Amino acid sequence: MKTSHDPHCACNSSDHINRRTLLKGATAIAGVSWLTPLGDLLAVEAEKSPKGKPARSVILLWLGGAASQLDTFDPHPTTKIGGGVKTIPTAIKGVDFAAGLEQTASVMGDVSLIRSMVSKEGDHERAFYNIKTGYRPDPTLIHPSIGAIVCHELPDAKIEIPTHISILPNQWPARGGFFGAQYDAFQMYDPKNTVPDVKARVDDKRMDLRLESLSVVERSFAQGRSADLDQTKTLHQVSMQRARSMMTSDQLKAFNVKDVPAKELDAYGDTPFGRGCLAAVRLIQAGVRCVEVTLTGWDTHANNLEGQATQVKIFDAAYASLIRDLKKPGLLESTIVVCGGEFGRTPKINNVGGRDHWPHGFSMLVAGGGFAGGRVRGTTDPEGVKKEPEHPVFVEDLHATIQDLLGIDHSKEIMTPIGRPMALSKGEVVGELKV
Repeated sequence: MKTSHDPHCACNSSDHINRRTLLKGATAIAGVSWLTPLGDLLAVEAEKSPKGKPARSVILLWLGGAASQLDTFDPHPTTKIGGGVKTIPTAIKGVDFAAGLEQTASVMGDVSLIRSMVSKEGDHERAFYNIKTGYRPDPTLIHPSIGAIVCHELPDAKIEIPTHISILPNQWPARGGFFGAQYDAFQMYDPKNTVPDVKARVDDKRMDLRLESLSVVERSFAQGRSADLDQTKTLHQVSMQRARSMMTSDQLKAFNVKDVPAKELDAYGDTPFGRGCLAAVRLIQAGVRCVEVTLTGWDTHANNLEGQATQVKIFDAAYASLIRDLKKPGLLESTIVVCGGEFGRTPKINNVGGRDHWPHGFSMLVAGGGFAGGRVRGTTDPEGVKKEPEHPVFVEDLHATIQDLLGIDHSKEIMTPIGRPMALSKGEVVGELKV
């Protein structure tokens, strides 16, 4: 069993409280409310991994509220569970999508389709936790999200902006879990707006005075510190350095989509989600490890057909453009792109024309970073009777496969703050999905 102790994790509750208190004070003085691991800027060329090499980055596209597999990627139009959906062919021979996904259908030669995702969680909050971490909720522990794992296990990227970013987050953002709050996702909303919390709230002169006052406190703290107090357990100085670096960094331009040519921006669609996907590509080019972008609005308990079609229209251009733009400079080879919701929707249509929660067999798209293109895994029952799909892929298996393609040992155990060894994933790698 492989075990590693993370020096950034608090070892007891008192250390944890002291560290959080100091961090809060330091960032408040700076007027900045984020903390992320520091790394060196990697050039785009360095991010291009030759074929066969591990992936370096991840983009997660969350279809919040749960897209209906039957109205998107797994339609059954001639059956009683079809719901009136019309279909179109894709680049994968014999595989159809719902109408409205024409652009996504055209890039499926670079994408694999999982039609047999299985989860044991049918509640939105619990299911989101499960999908993001690979674990079911546990009242004794908060597990790190996949983005936190990537940043923790692959700390090579040396950049001045956060390496774990969530664009348009919902009420359940990605967490650092037992790795610590420094691995939480940096949250931002529509990229047409400026990045939050990166400008001082006072003028330069007053800011310099605040920093000087802070340095006095830090020197006093250092002089009075007990000899047995490990300085690494207090990150206030480190957090200040990171905050100041980001506030003055040219790398902040990666967030900016306002100056992108109109033709390029229009290809993604004039929506917050489209702009989020464009920003995700730019951030990956800058060396960011993990970017997640959320498109909510898929929770169609009523009027399902129209509701799903509305979201499909927003999704289609953004997803296809993201895949195309990653492929152009060769970044798709080193960037994993995962797309899906927290579960699927029921084969049965309810009394108000909606579909309810269905974790027993739903769809996800995976591409890049060693995932094969043009493949389909699993099938669901066209009559909607059998709950278990053929060749199921469990949530933990998807996590294990992602970590494997990143060169991370998914069975590696991390010692949590309470001394409990926890594997990064308890799933099995799905070899069929790999190149």
